[in-house]
Parts: sequence; structure tokens; C-alpha cells
Amino acid sequence: MPTISIDQDLIASLLGKHGIKNDIARMSDELPLLGTDIDECNEHTLDIEIFPDRPDLLSGETLTRAMRPFLYGQQAKPTLDIKKGSIKMNVDPSLEHIRPIVMGAVVRNVNTGATPEENEAFIKALMDHQEKLHFALGRGRKRASIGVHDLATLAPPFTVTTAPGSTQFIPLAMNEPMSIDSILTNHPKGIDYAHLLEGMKSYPVIMDSNDAVLSFPPIINGNHTTVTSSTKDFFIDVTGWDPRACEASLMLIASQLEERGGVVESVEITAYDGTVSDLPKAQPQTHTVTERLLNGLLGRALTDEEIHTAMNRMGGSYLGRASAENAPSRTPENMADVVDGDTVLSFLMPHWRFDILHPIDLVEDVAIGHGYEDLGTDVPRAPMTALPRSDGHIRRRIRDSLQGLGLMQIQSLTLSNDTDQFGAMRWPAMGEVTRITNPITIDHTLLRQYLLPGLFRLLASNRHHDLPQAVYELGTVVRDHTNSDRFAFLVAEQNGGFAAVRGRIQAIMRDLGASGYSIEPLGGDMGPWLAGRAAKVLVDGIHVGCFGEMDPHVGHHYELKVPLSGAEFDVKELERALPDPV
Repeated sequence: MPTISIDQDLIASLLGKHGIKNDIARMSDELPLLGTDIDECNEHTLDIEIFPDRPDLLSGETLTRAMRPFLYGQQAKPTLDIKKGSIKMNVDPSLEHIRPIVMGAVVRNVNTGATPEENEAFIKALMDHQEKLHFALGRGRKRASIGVHDLATLAPPFTVTTAPGSTQFIPLAMNEPMSIDSILTNHPKGIDYAHLLEGMKSYPVIMDSNDAVLSFPPIINGNHTTVTSSTKDFFIDVTGWDPRACEASLMLIASQLEERGGVVESVEITAYDGTVSDLPKAQPQTHTVTERLLNGLLGRALTDEEIHTAMNRMGGSYLGRASAENAPSRTPENMADVVDGDTVLSFLMPHWRFDILHPIDLVEDVAIGHGYEDLGTDVPRAPMTALPRSDGHIRRRIRDSLQGLGLMQIQSLTLSNDTDQFGAMRWPAMGEVTRITNPITIDHTLLRQYLLPGLFRLLASNRHHDLPQAVYELGTVVRDHTNSDRFAFLVAEQNGGFAAVRGRIQAIMRDLGASGYSIEPLGGDMGPWLAGRAAKVLVDGIHVGCFGEMDPHVGHHYELKVPLSGAEFDVKELERALPDPV
């Protein structure tokens, strides 16, 4: 989960403008329900983990905006106060197949702080918010990318067009002009994001009326537009492929600046297809959900007053309920699946609430805003007697053996990544890898094929504790899109070696009732094993697992500098090789 660090004085100042005194104890108790968790708190700084489904809380300003109605009962404000502006931005038709979504906004008279230190902290927080939105909403700038500029250095109106790779301008943090081709191969940001423009012969650029390049999205801004301590008026551009992600990103940056006293102005956008619109939109979005769905999931009927209070806490507004005679099926506009005779509840929610994708999200908001303590109770409608797992006995015997050896059972995430599973561990992929289409974090991009990487991660997080440390996991892996069970253990001890881990394996095989097994040297250089200090276990010729000392290079990848030994076994192969004595 992304973590933000917020200055306590900033929170107190933003709340104080609305007559609210900061209450850290209350924040610690209630903020987790809103989608956050306080990780660390001291007299100066508050470190807060933000749940991935609430990208609208990724800055101190937008978080404080959400806190006011949630914690202190103030009237929610599901919209921005947007003044019609005079600045225009025209999008060339050539952008249709290059980067079609273009949006913009202006925020004037922003209070960026009274001292150089406060100015610096503001700029850092703004850039940090921008990068977190690039990851959370923009999916690494592919769906949406954000540019923030000092409006005083620009000459509106703006034109978004395409340019050849030979086009030159001075990019951010540089002193000399560079061509677009050179930026993509030599500039750090160009190297990081060049893949987003791979195969293109012309590139998107935003230019002002003086033909100065103020942005080369989604790569880098022009150096002359850099936000400084003297910047008070801001121009925000957002480009990409996903209209919702672009709109939410634009409104969240504008909201951050508005919280600091800024006045938001719309920008007239002429899109690549000729349509004209003023952005960002001032009106909140209307969502509906049926009373049948709400009451059915919550277990009790809520009064209009209770729903109004609940949705106000979540930053929205309850419009009331109405009959849905001859109502249409669910559409993207009303979101609710309704039938004749249903009662429909309507809500106004902010456009920047990117997490509201389905009526169930509204039900969740009502539940969180109301509180879980007095919702209805229910019992299973179809009670059934469970059937035992076919591998239940072998799993129980494995757990008993490993715990008898003094190992502590852990359970790690099934989600992992290529570096942990294959790169650091030097293991090949077994069949096809099951990957996540839209991963929330770069650490969770696929379903694991091995258990040992999770154990390495655990010991790495606990390396400040005393040795020895001995852990195991009995869990599910996914290979070739099929679930299978494995168990693994990892031991960190000063005097551990091959003899120690071999003794543990012999004890495990004894406990499992294996008599006709053999231990053979493990050839090759695959896996985390130290060469010449690893072996495989065969039961009646069936390869059931491997064990040995860990190569120090693998341990160093996880900042583990102590002797490590471990093993990983296939439960299905053990079950096939060892008959169940029960």
C-alpha cells in the first residue's frame, strides 16, 4: 500500500481554517474505516498507509478534505468550486491514435507557504502526489499522465499536437536543448517511460502561443515551466487513454491546490474530434442503487436520515428515494439493476471517487459511513456439512512434523512478482505464469509458483530480531494456471549447515512414514541453493522436493547476511509417493 508522510502542522492548519481542532487519537481509531491506516505518528509527522482503492486520499490536502465530514461531521462537498476561465487548449486530430484524451485546469492564488522551508515542503508534496497518482490511476503514466506548470511562464492559448523526433526543447532539470529522440534514450525519465511511445514516428507535445514546448507527455515537462517557490498560479495538463483516470487525476491535483486557498478555473478544450468542453466538470456524478440491494446486503433497513448521515461522512450527498416503475436495466449512467416495483436510492458522489465502479461500492460506502456496529444479523440460508479434503491427513502430518522441529508456521501472500519468484531465486517458470492484468503494485504482478521467496521476505522484515529464526509455510502455488500445494521451510542460524538441514529432512521423512526414500546430490545451478551443498529427495523414484544451504548471493538480495538453509516440497507428489496410513 502506498504511504504518505504528512506534516502535523499542515493537517492542523487545513482543519483550523474550518474551525476544527486536530484530534490524533480520533484519527487513529476511525481513519482505517475510511481506507487508511496510521503507520507512525510523532509530534511533527504522520505516516499513513492508503488502501489501494482510495487514490483520492494520496495527499495531505485531499485526505484532510475527506476527514472533515468523516470525522468531524462537517457538510460534505462532492464538487470543486470551478470558475469559468478564459484559457483555451486545442487538440490536433493527429492525437487520435497517439494520446487522445487531453484535459486541463488552472488554479490561481495558491498559498504555497510563508517560508522557504514551507515552499519546499509544498513542492515536494505536490510532486509526490503527482507520482502516486501516476502509479495508482495512471498505471505507470499509460492511462493518465499529469503535468503541473508555473502559469506565469506560459503564453496561452495552448495547442496539443504531434512533432517529429528531431524536435528540440530544454527538458526539466536540464540546461541545454535536447531532441525528443535524445530524451527517450538519454534522459532518465525518457529511459523509464520510452516504452509508452514505442513504435511511434511522431510524438505528442503541448505548446503555447509562442511555440514553446511546455510538455512532452507522458515523459517530461519543459524546464521553463518548472514550479518554484514563487509560483502562485498553476496550469495542470492531463493526457492519456482512460477518460475516468484522466478526469480523476485532474480533479485531485486541482483539489489539492484548492485546499491551499487556490481558485480553480476551467479550461476550454477542443478535442481531436472537434467537440468542445469546459474541464474540469463542476457537477458531481449521480449514482443509484436499489433499496432491495442495500437492505439485502446490510441486513436491515436504514432510514433516510441514517443514509444521509452515512453518505455525508463518505463525502457524498443523498438525494432521496423514488419508485422505479418501468425502470430500465442498469446503465453506466444510473448503475442500478432495477425491476418494476423497486425503490431506487440516488446519490451525488465526487467525480474523483475513482473507486465507485458498481452499486456494491455505494452499499459499502453506506455501511462504512453508518458504522458496522448495529447492522443486521443473519444465518446461513443453506447450512451444509463440510467434506474432508482428500489431502487433509498428509497436510496435518506435515504440520505436526514441522512444528515438532520448532518451526513457526506463517502464511504469506499468494501474489508475488518476477524478481522474487524467478530473478532472485534463480528458478525457471514452471509452465505458464498466471499474471495480474492490472496490478495495484509492482510487488504483486503474478500468482506465486514457489513458497521460499515469501519466507525470504519474512526473514528480511525480521532481520533485526535475534537468531535462530525458523519458519515454514504450507500453501498454494499456481503453475500453468492450476493450483497445487507445496510446503517450504527456511532457517536462519549461526551454526547451520548442510548437516543440520539434512537432519531436519530425515526427521520429516520419518514423521511422514517414508522408509524407501533416497537423498541424491542436486546437479545444475538452478535455484537458490549453494553449489555442492544441496540435494533432492526421491521416494520410490518420485522426486518430491529439494533442500540445502542457501547461496549467500540470494540472501544478500534480501539483505540477509546470516547462514540460511531450507527446503521446498511438493505436497501432491508426497501424497502420491506415501500411502495414507489412516
